[in-house]
Amino acid sequence: MIVPFSGGYELNLGWLAIPVLFFAVIGTVNGTNFTDGLDGLASSVTVLVATFFTVVAIGTKSGIEPITCAVVGALMGFLLFNVYPASVFMGDTGSLALGGFVAGTAYMMQMPLYIIIVGFIYLVEVISVILQVTYFKKTGGKRLFKMAPIHHHFELCGWSETRVVAVFSIVTAILCLIALMGV
Repeated sequence: MIVPFSGGYELNLGWLAIPVLFFAVIGTVNGTNFTDGLDGLASSVTVLVATFFTVVAIGTKSGIEPITCAVVGALMGFLLFNVYPASVFMGDTGSLALGGFVAGTAYMMQMPLYIIIVGFIYLVEVISVILQVTYFKKTGGKRLFKMAPIHHHFELCGWSETRVVAVFSIVTAILCLIALMGV
């Protein structure tokens, strides 16, 4: 796997690659699923991640750019009906498939470490749920956040649904640009 910001250094994990693959796929798929809680959130974040992989695929001539481009196009078409107020919803089937796409694409391009950067929103969503559940159990019912996943916490703090989606998308776009510098 390619190490970000290393100038092309590749890390060979040997037999540890299997457990790392397991956690990367499970984490990305669940993170994408947790992100799918507001109108347009999962699709807007994932269209940016898919665009990142498309740019890298074209630049490296990896051969998977037709797939990544198709996902970008499909998500852009879907977003027309999924932004606030949504008339079409993704559901678990769609969000789990998008998480599988992100993890699968990252592994096909030997870039699973880049999921941590470009998929930071997915990671934050998963960590917020883990922290909330752990804190709730350890403190006998107290909450760390007003609600988990974290996008609902921001809503309960007074942010509008569209503001949460916009901020999370902007953060993802910035992180995708940073990741592009690290390729």
